[in-house]
Amino acid sequence: MAPFVVLVAVTLLARTAGAAGATPLADWPAALAAGLAAMFVLTGVAHFTPRRRAGLVAIVPPAVPRPALAVTVTGALELAGAVGLLAPASRPLAAVCLAVLLVALYPANVHAAAARRAPDAPHTPLGRRTALQLVYLAAAVGVALGA
Repeated sequence: MAPFVVLVAVTLLARTAGAAGATPLADWPAALAAGLAAMFVLTGVAHFTPRRRAGLVAIVPPAVPRPALAVTVTGALELAGAVGLLAPASRPLAAVCLAVLLVALYPANVHAAAARRAPDAPHTPLGRRTALQLVYLAAAVGVALGA
């Protein structure tokens, strides 16, 4: 739920700053890009903090070889995507890539809901996780189309 709160809070703060004269945040797609970037920084950093990392490795589906490497790569992609969202020139591509990443990562959420979880694994029920994933996907698509 923290990523959702960050997405909404930073988007609203960015839009408020845009309305107050911060020209780079003067429209909703730019403000949403800032919120999405903040959200992906939060989730990307989680891939590298020991407690969160262990839980993320635990929910990687068994079909994925080298789960720790997969968590490292996806964390790096989330952080790179967040940086890409901040530059107007790279924003559309970054948003599309992050949307694809969200879809690619969804099986880990299904696996986490269906399998026994490690103590540090994310515990969001699949229905709520799916709804949040759709919000994040819609945000990424909105940024891609609005940029």
